[in-house]
Amino acid sequence: MLIEERKFVFPNGEEAIIRSARSKDAPLLKDLRETTAAETHFLAREPEDGPFNLERMKGFLDSFETSKTDFMINAFLGDQIVGDLGVFMVRPHLKYMHRGYLGMSIRQKYTGMGLGSYMMSLAIEQAKHNGFEQLELGVYSDNERARHLYEKSGFKEYGINPRAFKLLDGTYRDEIIMVNIFE
Repeated sequence: MLIEERKFVFPNGEEAIIRSARSKDAPLLKDLRETTAAETHFLAREPEDGPFNLERMKGFLDSFETSKTDFMINAFLGDQIVGDLGVFMVRPHLKYMHRGYLGMSIRQKYTGMGLGSYMMSLAIEQAKHNGFEQLELGVYSDNERARHLYEKSGFKEYGINPRAFKLLDGTYRDEIIMVNIFE
């Protein structure tokens, strides 16, 4: 599903276009994901995992466009995507269809400016409209900024996956499992 286009104004006055990425935007999304993977250890991939497959990413974006439940919210600024948030059904089985999984990333240069909160509020509103009754996510235990955003957005911690991530330096990070149950 494609979300309705909107604008987000950064504190410095720059305007980002908020819309769903489409298959033609795959190179921009590929660049965002490869860049954010290199900026911090908070994403699932490392740059050493190799580049994203562009054709596979186009197919991924096409599947969002035709879905009745799954969607993406992307922030476009000039010739780049600076923020990415996706919501997709956990499983397409009757017992799971009320659950959505959320993942997001923002270029470090654009964090702490309200973009994440704005995208999150849009995502929660859209998820409810699409029939989801709860959103779930996993976050690195040491990603305090993201955890604060999620808690502020109504997510509650309900579990820990110990040593879920092994970093290149050999250290581990736990994954905090969170849920936002819509009342």
